[in-house]
Amino acid sequence: MGTRGDAIEEGIRRRGCSCSKDDFLPEESFKSWGNYVKALKDTPSRLKDRVVTRSNDSTELVEMKARSHHEMKKTLNWWDLIWFGLGAVVGAGIFVLTGIEAKNQAGPAVVLSYVVSGISAMLSVFCYTEFAVEIPVAGGSFAYLRVELGDFVAFIAAGNILLEYVVGQAAVSRSWTSYFATLCNHKPDDFRIVAGALADDYNHLDPIAVFVIACICVLAVTSTKGSSRLNYVASIVHLIIIAFIIIAGLANSDAKNYTPFSPFGTRGVFKASAVLFFAYIGFDAVSTMAEETKNPARDIPIGLVGSMTLTTTLYCLLAITLCLMQPYDQIDVDAPFSVAFQYVGMGWAKYLVALGALKGMTSVLLVGAVGQARYLTHIARTHMMPPWLALVNDRTGTPVNATVVMLAASAIIAFFTKLDILADLLSISTLFIFMLVAIAILVRRYFVRGETSKSNQTKLIVSILVILAASIATAVYWATSDGWILYAISVPIWFLATLGLHIFVPKARNPKLWGVPLVPWLPSASIAINIFLLGSIDKASFARFGIWTLVMLVYYLFFGLHASYDTAKESEKLRAEESGVDQIQKVEEGSSVSPTKEG
Repeated sequence: MGTRGDAIEEGIRRRGCSCSKDDFLPEESFKSWGNYVKALKDTPSRLKDRVVTRSNDSTELVEMKARSHHEMKKTLNWWDLIWFGLGAVVGAGIFVLTGIEAKNQAGPAVVLSYVVSGISAMLSVFCYTEFAVEIPVAGGSFAYLRVELGDFVAFIAAGNILLEYVVGQAAVSRSWTSYFATLCNHKPDDFRIVAGALADDYNHLDPIAVFVIACICVLAVTSTKGSSRLNYVASIVHLIIIAFIIIAGLANSDAKNYTPFSPFGTRGVFKASAVLFFAYIGFDAVSTMAEETKNPARDIPIGLVGSMTLTTTLYCLLAITLCLMQPYDQIDVDAPFSVAFQYVGMGWAKYLVALGALKGMTSVLLVGAVGQARYLTHIARTHMMPPWLALVNDRTGTPVNATVVMLAASAIIAFFTKLDILADLLSISTLFIFMLVAIAILVRRYFVRGETSKSNQTKLIVSILVILAASIATAVYWATSDGWILYAISVPIWFLATLGLHIFVPKARNPKLWGVPLVPWLPSASIAINIFLLGSIDKASFARFGIWTLVMLVYYLFFGLHASYDTAKESEKLRAEESGVDQIQKVEEGSSVSPTKEG
């Protein structure tokens, strides 16, 4: 496999420790200005080719992996994945955002917000698990979407995946500073530099967050198994402290603090839920570790579903505990649990809570660093990003280049940007990606090229479009109106569209090893709830999301499109030569467009 990968990726061979243009833009379109101008002129036809092109399982499992030159080491089992899942999720979300959302949006009903976002996350976990078992590669949702929805949709998701991880690491690292300040008997801003010349949301500079990310980077590039062991130890200590928080907190609870239970009404519960989804997002990092898992069919379902079940239970218990200890309107938004213990006369406990929070957030940063590097590695394998980022170090078996680049970006954002801005933006990207993965599961189950009839293909497309339309209508109505009439129309339409898909479109494929239960109902419900939660996020966050997506599209049209197109066509030629046939056969199935001739 290594020889084949070297043949395909001749342009990205390592030249000692040096870097050259060919490490970043080795494709034919970038060999000269003339080639690049010609490629730009061919943009419409190339874009059409990439939009309709779908990858396949074997391409992701064999050919893409070979482009990293070295295999990632298979060292993980289900036990590792459960602890990675807990380490990835139980961190800044529960220890910081719980206080913010309880005080400003939901009150004691924040526990219901965690239930709603937990249900949404669990539905997405099931969708991710089927893909991770069937396609155990480092690319996670990017690889899954390439296979089922095509190159272009996968790239749009890829841009948001990268944003999700960069912003997530930045948010958690800034929260790390807040709890470190509490541990030192200081306010968070005592450890930050206020730059008056910058805008209010970006002028609290955080050097400690940058230092923490740098330390995490060193750990992440050293060894995946070593990271797993460190996360395992940190998570055990973390869970012991969480158990203390719950037991000691409930022992000092006051039922009067639960009145009023929902001071901001139902809208506040769902608005908080959309932001608190941030607290669940780490589980998709676990799916990127499938390539390093010894037995994906057994380990991934246990690891993902098990860790998410434990996490949701812990979140609800912690949310209940916080709001029983202290009136919701007196909760401290920077370090809510520490201050709550001080409120009930257990001032010494705030140090233990702060220590537990720091350990939890350190685990989140470590697992996030491991996961985000593997996403970027697989994206770079397709040449949508520079192939230099796809290289795996032969000694450590880790993607060093991708790890350093992603964490450097996170450090820059963490240095400038406040947590509330980061959390809202992160939730949009995550909900958008999870919605796409749920659509991809429906496509995977009901469509196989060459086997599904045109009639059934049309019915599948119509069903998905109606499900999307009904879900979007519900979310928009929720965001813009206090009425209920449209729900009586949109929800039954969603139900009928899902029922129609179940009755009138035969399944084209059954999972080989492990599958999502209750298809199409579970993926359809995942689509609906993810879109509904998007309707609870503020306009400013959508504006930032739109700007980022536009930036990624510009990059794709000028660089990523041409690099990935050239790489795919070169791969086709190599396959044709190896198979000894005269006709070029496509590596990636699904393109109904003839290759654009170059040369």
